[in-house]
Amino acid sequence: MKQRVLVMNGQRLLQSEQNGEWNTVNVQKAGDLKPGIYHLYLAKDADKGHKYIGYILHTDKDYVYQQYDKNVVRHERAAFEVAPNPGTLKSISYEQDEAIVATAVQKRGRGLTR
Repeated sequence: MKQRVLVMNGQRLLQSEQNGEWNTVNVQKAGDLKPGIYHLYLAKDADKGHKYIGYILHTDKDYVYQQYDKNVVRHERAAFEVAPNPGTLKSISYEQDEAIVATAVQKRGRGLTR
């Protein structure tokens, strides 16, 4: 099943495709997410040897989806003690297959601090 997150007007809409049409499944506050369309079904699996800094797009029972650069990565939900909240800026790294979540800060100007 294809899913995407649509962010507009301060809202985060989770949508699923059924019979060629996108149907809204859930609506929540967007937090700090920028307006846009984030295709969750195109997410790449996270490399556990890498550190990811970006906004959390969505969490479900299987995965935590995070925007990284201009892509979407997915982390296995089982690696988290507590899943981070969607719409927050987080740094995710791994230590012995366990996800380590830290609050990331955005520096002034372009880019994120690592």
